[in-house]
Amino acid sequence: MRIKRGFKARRRRQKVFKLAKGFRGGRNNLFRTAKNAVDKALTYAYRDRRQNKRNFRRLWTVRINAAARINGLNYSKLIHGLKKSEIELDRKILADLAISDPSAFSAVAQKAQSNL
Repeated sequence: MRIKRGFKARRRRQKVFKLAKGFRGGRNNLFRTAKNAVDKALTYAYRDRRQNKRNFRRLWTVRINAAARINGLNYSKLIHGLKKSEIELDRKILADLAISDPSAFSAVAQKAQSNL
């Protein structure tokens, strides 16, 4: 007796087409091109989830450095002073303080500067 694999193959293709929804041209309705497009998209997504973390850390560093220079320090001295004074604020919070509450950031910077 001949076994057909309709259900399994259809389910596998449906999974790919669901991921390819919104792609343009044959990339959303031709299985082979859709599969290639989905593989590429998932690769980029995986890579960019990691790059996103790097990019945000760079942005926070730039913002902290700018705010630290306003307060008479540079980035590395500020971070070193914070470590010595045992203030455990991460870069995300420091960058947010620098933008949203400059007076609080300058208080933190003064505390860090006093322990250099």
